[in-house]
Amino acid sequence: MYEHYYGLSGKPFSIVPNPEVLFLSKNHENALTYLEYGLSERVGFILLTGEIGIGKTSLIRHMMQRVDNQMDVAFIFNTNFSSDELFRLILSEFDVPFAGLRKDRHLKTLFHFLIDRYAAGRQVLLVIDEAQNLPPTALEDVRMLSNLQTDDHMLIQIMLVGQPELKKRLQMPDFRQLAQRIAVHYHLGPLDLDQTRNYIAYRIDTAGGCADLFSPEAIASIHRHAGGIPRTINLLCDSALVYGYAEDLKTIDENVIEKVLADEICLAAVPALPPVAEPTIPGPGVSEIDRLAERVSVIERSLAELKQDLATLSQEVYNQLFVKYQELLINERRRNDELMAKYTHLLHTMREN
Repeated sequence: MYEHYYGLSGKPFSIVPNPEVLFLSKNHENALTYLEYGLSERVGFILLTGEIGIGKTSLIRHMMQRVDNQMDVAFIFNTNFSSDELFRLILSEFDVPFAGLRKDRHLKTLFHFLIDRYAAGRQVLLVIDEAQNLPPTALEDVRMLSNLQTDDHMLIQIMLVGQPELKKRLQMPDFRQLAQRIAVHYHLGPLDLDQTRNYIAYRIDTAGGCADLFSPEAIASIHRHAGGIPRTINLLCDSALVYGYAEDLKTIDENVIEKVLADEICLAAVPALPPVAEPTIPGPGVSEIDRLAERVSVIERSLAELKQDLATLSQEVYNQLFVKYQELLINERRRNDELMAKYTHLLHTMREN
């Protein structure tokens, strides 16, 4: 709708992850360097963490475009599965037949597949996104995968991608063995003000627009309210362009951003979960009650994360529906204006005759 008005070839601020328009900030370039180092050195475990909407999934997809021909890669993007389904999902992603196999044969079948890949000189990578939501038993299964190796070679590399809560989970006593096997870890932080300015200009440029479409004051306001999170920046910018189009504004200034926020057209910064105290490592005399308390803590944190994800998803759906309804309203208003103009012209013609 607003694309033609602002001379754009498409919507520059889509929230759908797209490696084709990935903006590589200094943070993203550093993350890419760490990840590619881990792959080239064939380390067993790689960990990438970052807040919701920071661009982790886009970065992973961008990286895969650069190494896709060098290895066999399986992606697991949905971690809301029961605890005994991980191996079945991995086999499915690698297109390994497993129909009719008992559950206890899945791991052995995967091992034979990895041996075949090793014999063929192929590198194998498993990427698990949103790994902070993995059931505890699935995390233990992930650790077991690191045992699939020859005398001097890892048969499969595993990249865990998730929110900061993932690192906290791995620091808990139950997952200490898995944490000790992580050789490369990078935390992807938010954009600073200069990076936000460059990000907005880059996204507009990819759609053929002018970099000065947003005023410096508007960009500062966007950065302040979005907290440097690209997805939230996209939501603010897209809603601001709809608002600017409706008011026939050629430049988006700070007032537009404030109106967008006041009308709750889009999210401001995604609220973070309350800070969770770092878990303590129990000593040799720890009681069974303490161990149960640790596990209850994991479950409660997972539920809190799920509630946050649902709230974020609901808000994003609301945002998109709001924009669509606003587009329809603007079109109806323009159509009404055209009809009124025709009616006035017809009335004037009749009076002259």
